[in-house]
Amino acid sequence: MTSLQSAVRRRRAVAAAGAVSAGLLLLTACDKPTPMATITVGDDSVHSEATCYNDGKAIKTADLPKCLKSDKSIKVDPDETVRFGVDPDIADKGWTILMNGQPLTDSSKKSYRTIPGSVFFNAQYGASGNSTWIAVKEGDKDVTGVWSFKLEKDS
Repeated sequence: MTSLQSAVRRRRAVAAAGAVSAGLLLLTACDKPTPMATITVGDDSVHSEATCYNDGKAIKTADLPKCLKSDKSIKVDPDETVRFGVDPDIADKGWTILMNGQPLTDSSKKSYRTIPGSVFFNAQYGASGNSTWIAVKEGDKDVTGVWSFKLEKDS
């Protein structure tokens, strides 16, 4: 083997080691995914990771308003039932459904709840117009996670 071939092999080995190291560095920089929340209406569903999540620690009250909006939306016929499902990790900590930032339900440790679609467009419950912001709030005392969705009236 010539010294030129030896140098080429060394460069390839160093390049391969560098690529592996860079890949491992990128993997360690990734955040682990948050638990999921899902809304289902009829045959359609939308699911999301948290808009705000603090891995079991309280989210600052000042940060909560920005947590209540997301780009996840679903059309809701007021005559349909809206189904909420959460990962067991969320259910174990207790969760509440918020409508336009206000509690719509009591806290639950179940992973599944249903609410009539008409509730989300009823002024009696604080709705106005043809869309409503809904959030799933994790935590009984302190808020440790928020999953947000926009419900759009489909009639």
